[in-house]
Amino acid sequence: MNAVSKPKAVALVPARAGSRRVVHKNIRCLGHHPLLAYTIQSALQSGVFEAVVVSTDDARYADIARHYGAQAPFLRPADLATATSPDIEWVAHALENLAGDGHHYDCFSILRPTSPFRTADTLRRAWRAFAGDPRADSLRAVEPCRQHPGKMWLLRGSRMQPLLPFANGTQPWHSSQYPSLPEVYVQNASLEIAWTRVVLEQGSIAGSAVVPFLTQGREGFDINSEDDWMLAEVLLDSGAAVLPKVDLPPYGGTGRHAVGQGGTW
Repeated sequence: MNAVSKPKAVALVPARAGSRRVVHKNIRCLGHHPLLAYTIQSALQSGVFEAVVVSTDDARYADIARHYGAQAPFLRPADLATATSPDIEWVAHALENLAGDGHHYDCFSILRPTSPFRTADTLRRAWRAFAGDPRADSLRAVEPCRQHPGKMWLLRGSRMQPLLPFANGTQPWHSSQYPSLPEVYVQNASLEIAWTRVVLEQGSIAGSAVVPFLTQGREGFDINSEDDWMLAEVLLDSGAAVLPKVDLPPYGGTGRHAVGQGGTW
């Protein structure tokens, strides 16, 4: 797809304030900046997006997002910012509000702040894969599944049933050796890209024709627990992972709201 016909894309960064497993994780300090900063900066540096928009229900989060170069033109309603709110709701809310202000986009990407090791290059690779498939509805990041679902079970009272009742000939998957099982991939939280029409016409963020994007190294690393957070710090301290470069002073400067190692606001 040449530069003339390049679709207009917006990066949507979800950053609700109500995280329970890692309190205020989206603005908690990792390295020298809040987690949110690395996703915003990677998106801006990628050159893929016309705009980077943060969807949050908290004015403080919005202020931090603006400091790092994102737009936060509206706040997300509380009923779209619960732990069980489906993505389609806040995505539709964001696209509708942007359109209401005269900003229309052909496609969007969901970039969650909990994947801080995703880089601008990651985003450029994903964009090329998406734009290179004219029949795609969306693209989603995946990685090889570490625990094969063919070995998983559902409990039904005092009995179990295999989650996937498949077999290699007459041999059930749950009783097969791992090397004989088909490769299975699991989605991670690092990125999704889709055409806006998929949301408007199908009420979906994926559609039916989904392109796989295989993340590399730590690109798909996702922080969802305190253990994940500790591992992220270990990876940074050991040099096993590197955060995207942020050429801005930490939010709050040197005042009472300045960021300390591992701190929050």
